[in-house]
Amino acid sequence: MSDCIFCKIIEGELPSKKVYEDSEILAFHDIQPAAPIHVLIIPKKHIASLAVAGAEDWNIIGQMQRAASQIARELEVVESGYRVITNIGANAGQIVHHLHYHLMAGARLSPLGVHN
Repeated sequence: MSDCIFCKIIEGELPSKKVYEDSEILAFHDIQPAAPIHVLIIPKKHIASLAVAGAEDWNIIGQMQRAASQIARELEVVESGYRVITNIGANAGQIVHHLHYHLMAGARLSPLGVHN
């Protein structure tokens, strides 16, 4: 997707501060962190969100989960705790329409709740 910011990061057209990369997954620090540690984990394949993921995408989604666990260990936040979340659609706050997980840690995070 030529206009997708995450696809541009994957292609090296835009810079990122990488924390993890393999043949299918890329993870990097969020440029607008919502926590002291805020890493974005994305598939290199463009998938708009979990809502449109097909059967052929579930393996890569599992790889994203594995990468999140490994990144948390490497960042030494397993004991203190961390959050992994994905937003799907406008009401959930999805801004970039490329599947991504937010791994947040480094402080006591506020509980998730419903806003008006």
